[in-house]
Amino acid sequence: MTPPATQSAAQNVSAEQFRAQFPALEHTAYFASCSQGALSGTLASALTEFQASLLDGSDPWPGWLERVEKARGAFAALIGARMDEIAIVSCASEGAYQVSSGFAWGPGQSIVTTELEFPSIAHVWLAQRPAGGRVRYADLVDGFATVESYEQVIDDATRLVSIPLISYRNGQRLPVAQIATLARQRGAHVFIDAYQGVGVEPIDVTALDCDYLVSGALKYLLGIPGLAFLYVRTGTPRDLDPSLTGWFARADPFSFNPRELDFAATARRYQTGTPPVAAAYGALAGLQLLSSVEPATIAAHVSALTDYLHTELSRRGERIASPAVAESRGPQVALRDPEPERLAAYLADQRIITSPRADLLRLAVHYYTNTADVDTVVQAIYDFRTQRW
Repeated sequence: MTPPATQSAAQNVSAEQFRAQFPALEHTAYFASCSQGALSGTLASALTEFQASLLDGSDPWPGWLERVEKARGAFAALIGARMDEIAIVSCASEGAYQVSSGFAWGPGQSIVTTELEFPSIAHVWLAQRPAGGRVRYADLVDGFATVESYEQVIDDATRLVSIPLISYRNGQRLPVAQIATLARQRGAHVFIDAYQGVGVEPIDVTALDCDYLVSGALKYLLGIPGLAFLYVRTGTPRDLDPSLTGWFARADPFSFNPRELDFAATARRYQTGTPPVAAAYGALAGLQLLSSVEPATIAAHVSALTDYLHTELSRRGERIASPAVAESRGPQVALRDPEPERLAAYLADQRIITSPRADLLRLAVHYYTNTADVDTVVQAIYDFRTQRW
């Protein structure tokens, strides 16, 4: 078995040094990491390197596969997993599908989720209904998920409990550990969508006690679209092998045997065809940037700034949809607005990049965000309100 991945010793670079790796931040306040991380010079260089691999005339495959494996190892190290517990997939939805395809649903058996789940993941769960899987939702309390609401719907017929680490919608940090404990007590598997947290939230899959965890590379991991990581805990039982498969899910991908379907014994069994090589270059670039800082240092910086942002927006009379308590809030502050796209457009004209969703304007903080950025966006929102743009 592959040994546990180990994260290289972080240099713990300062927030200012980290920010310097993102050229656009010299003239832009960037609050859209919940949608797409800011472009770093490191990422730009990695994509140029990928382009060069296509042009140098040699066989690029050895280098490409090495880059994919390095990305796998770097993600494993970040979440405290083994390399052989990580599958490379194209997106978080594919990862969720691969998990769901392992269940043979019996009468009355269910998946428990929440309306704070990102719809793309929830849609995968809903698509299990024709196969017999029932989907139950933990009710929200004042817009937030609670342990008690999950407890009301997790029962002995629950096969899978799906928990967003951080809600894409309002930035709530869900009580994952407590919900996972409930799931375990009732014999259910635990799936965590960590897309809105990995990169700025310290994660240890052993402490979370989850069977599955998924995250893509393009948000707080500072990569590009096209690649996601699926963690599958060693020894997690399954009813069925994946029905979506390909040559990189084989025990030996290079055996090229069209008559045999031999699944890898590791998490690679959940992979499909040719991996997203360009996205792997991008993912590794982002992960290497993040490895220069201790996760706890990033988390402390982000928590302090989201607290400041929440306080300042509240002081200006904004209606905040995110939790007021810092311990329940992730790297995002969401404010209510009847036309968030209009507000976002005004802010973009001021070189302030945000992410509107439904009736909310989401403001996401990363290690590269600073106090001046917060002051800038708060003042610009105040100007928008008072000038009635």
